[in-house]
Amino acid sequence: MDLKSRIEAVLFVTGRAVDLKEIASILGADEQETENAMLDLIMDYSSRDGALEIDDENGYIIQVKEEYMDIVEKLCPVDITNAVLKTLTVIALKEPIRQAELKELRGSTAYEHVQELIDKGLISRKKDKNGRSYNLKTTPKFAEYFKIKGNSEILSKLETKKLSELLELNK
Repeated sequence: MDLKSRIEAVLFVTGRAVDLKEIASILGADEQETENAMLDLIMDYSSRDGALEIDDENGYIIQVKEEYMDIVEKLCPVDITNAVLKTLTVIALKEPIRQAELKELRGSTAYEHVQELIDKGLISRKKDKNGRSYNLKTTPKFAEYFKIKGNSEILSKLETKKLSELLELNK
């Protein structure tokens, strides 16, 4: 069995970024040989005109190229961590909410959560009147993702209560 193919299998199955040391350990292979095979595999992926690539920013991972993400988003649900989901819930319950207020409620990691939620299309952010903070609110994609009927900006009391209970948050 070819080492490149075995590395490809590891990247495919793990579905997360994996560092070189872990890959070598999984395969029982020498780290230097693993690194050489990994570089060859990266070159293979970058030289063909396919929809996949190997990203090496925080370890190695096989992923869909950015230009094909619209297809993926139509077929796969958005992954949201519990912390980001709780931040999203606060936004949904209090929208429109100032980003500064959100930071007070959820801590400084709220800024990262907001950016992730914007990237996923679940919230929008617009400068407030004085231009010192942003107002945050949910988008139609939020309503679609959580199967909320009607206007995504105004959750019914029942839906708000369900969402709050689900995430163990109080209003």
